[in-house]
Amino acid sequence: MYRSIHKWRRLTGMNAAVRAVVRMGQYVGCKVYYIKEGYQGMVDGGDYIVEATWASSSGIMQLGGTVIGSARCNDFRERPGRLQAAQNLVRFGITNLVVIGGDGSLTGANVFRQEWSHLLDELLKTGRITEEQRETCSHLNIVGMVGSIDNDFCGTDMTIGTDSALHRIIEAVDAISTTASSHQRAFVLEVMGRHCGYLALVAALATEADWVFIPEWPPEAGWEETLCKKLQAGSRMGAEAVLALMDAAPNTPACVVSLDGNQTVRVPLMQCVARTKEVQNAMDKRNFEEAVRLRGNV
Repeated sequence: MYRSIHKWRRLTGMNAAVRAVVRMGQYVGCKVYYIKEGYQGMVDGGDYIVEATWASSSGIMQLGGTVIGSARCNDFRERPGRLQAAQNLVRFGITNLVVIGGDGSLTGANVFRQEWSHLLDELLKTGRITEEQRETCSHLNIVGMVGSIDNDFCGTDMTIGTDSALHRIIEAVDAISTTASSHQRAFVLEVMGRHCGYLALVAALATEADWVFIPEWPPEAGWEETLCKKLQAGSRMGAEAVLALMDAAPNTPACVVSLDGNQTVRVPLMQCVARTKEVQNAMDKRNFEEAVRLRGNV
């Protein structure tokens, strides 16, 4: 008789882990099941517990979210819910679980394992399982995989889902950066991690953010004034452009509003164009030192 494996995932970015469990389980001779919608599917049973196939685990690695669903389950927090979940697992002969989730999911799995023998005794006593089923499924084995995009679980350098979450954050920042630049606006981006600032910190470094707030390091007093000064620097060039127009006379040459150090300055437009062309000519001639000199301070 094949040993049975159940696997489920709770958070985003873990389809690769789902696929790996299915493929490896089949490779070592196990019959593998999906339990859809997490612990809720375990309690509800029926169509929520389905056998995993090679085909059903194909083409899912690049997908976001979870291919087998996720749901919070208050029923599993109570013993009657866990009793029903145990009956459903016994019905399918499932005695090994791979649980992908955070501390709540993994803690719940451990409680379930500790109660397993007593749950089966009660199911047998009430006639909900047979003596043969009680003997066949006498032990429940559990292996946890930490799934948390916040990277907030001790004991592992990186939790499943964190890397893909960072990828999505950087994509979002790249998408709004051009808008922020063209409109001289400042954008505030909030990410997950109410108790862990890993995503915010690493994303800020990767996207060259001007300011980052993380729960582990609250800002010092007076941060509001510093932040406002930083934000006002997206607007100074726009304001200077209006002032330059108001100062312009019929014979005033076109100018470019530029930054020189920390100050906004007006530079003749054609002078900038000519210098830019000189830089390109120097690059074409592979005169890199001249190109750097023409670009000015860096």
